[in-house]
Amino acid sequence: MLAAAFAVFARAGYAQASVDVIAGEAGVAKATVYSHFGDKETLLREAIAASADQALADNLAAVHQLTDGGHDLRATLEGVGLRLLRCYCDERSWALRRLLSAEINQFPDLLDIIHTRAADRITEALADRLARLTITGHLHTPDPLLAAEQFFALLTGPMDKRARLGTRHVPTTELRGLSRAAVNTFLQAFTAADSRPVE
Repeated sequence: MLAAAFAVFARAGYAQASVDVIAGEAGVAKATVYSHFGDKETLLREAIAASADQALADNLAAVHQLTDGGHDLRATLEGVGLRLLRCYCDERSWALRRLLSAEINQFPDLLDIIHTRAADRITEALADRLARLTITGHLHTPDPLLAAEQFFALLTGPMDKRARLGTRHVPTTELRGLSRAAVNTFLQAFTAADSRPVE
């Protein structure tokens, strides 16, 4: 039911979304939807929460590829960056952002749902990985949380324009280039002094 609700809300917007249509797409009776969620507002919040949970799982799987063992840090960061960009460019992610933008004035608490269920936890997970890389001498991040926020900003900053808010498919070659550029800038700022190549 939540997947069907999210699809209908994303397609029609909250005001135009019909519980009848949601029930039909879910293959259940309208009464079943109401018995589980009570009203349409609760259904919207639960559908967005479920979508945020999926985004969390997908993004954490990418972040967890950033280990502190012996490896080529640049290549690993580029790989993680590419996976994070794929998460960001997933159609469901675009739909979630568009829905949030459309409904945030009426339901400002939706932003809290996104942040507490997904965005903040993803950033904290990346910050933890960056802190470990600082402890092992691979990076120098005095504030790992800020460094994580900046890494995400370098990755996703160009995407709204390039993807035209999700209406243009961004090919993998372009995503790789964006990840490489983001990592280049990130490492210029945060590579530990002892790890910098001698010029």
